[in-house]
Amino acid sequence: MFKCKQLKIFYKDSVLVDISFSFEKSFALVGESGSGKSLTLRAILDLLPSSMRKEMKIESPFPLKRGESVSIVVQNPFTALSPLTKIKDQFFIPKSEALKFMEYVGLDGELLYRFPSELSGGQLQRVIVAMALCVKPKLLLLDEPTTALDSESKERILELVKNLQQKFGFLILFVTHDIDSAAALCEEIAVLKKGKIVEEGYMKDILKNPKKDYTKKLIESNFKNRGFRE
Repeated sequence: MFKCKQLKIFYKDSVLVDISFSFEKSFALVGESGSGKSLTLRAILDLLPSSMRKEMKIESPFPLKRGESVSIVVQNPFTALSPLTKIKDQFFIPKSEALKFMEYVGLDGELLYRFPSELSGGQLQRVIVAMALCVKPKLLLLDEPTTALDSESKERILELVKNLQQKFGFLILFVTHDIDSAAALCEEIAVLKKGKIVEEGYMKDILKNPKKDYTKKLIESNFKNRGFRE
């Protein structure tokens, strides 16, 4: 069980985020832009800008160490990699290990010898997932990882992460505005509005019977097929 018992993020005298949450396996923090989702991830990674400060109390079954027990898949794979460096030189692990993780994400090892511009968006995001996994994390943070992808690539990445979680057993904390993606990957959800959680619970319960108008609007704006509501 991962427990964020308290997280407050301050900018000068303003409280930007004031939340607490816990989850067992996979958790989505969903909200509109500016709701505090990405700030939450930066706080966990200890990467908040110097103009902000935090108060954080987390109970975790493992120490939170960025690049060791905690890894992240970022939103835009095109900006996450150096365009002038071949993929193989951005792994920082032996080639034999890199080949293994490329295989885990369904990519041919030959792509290691290409530059990022020679890969598609979906392929690049798989590379980012492979890089995140190569430290063998206990907690995988996902920061809107499908935003820059088409619908087919999005579905493939979500299915890939789900399968990799079953294989490696890491926890998932997924921040997104897209409830559709969150529902495909996570068992639990909290809805974030202006730095506060307005509704939380098991994904299937929230989707079937949202209690807050804000949650209902998010669901209605995300799903074209409302069959799950019937």
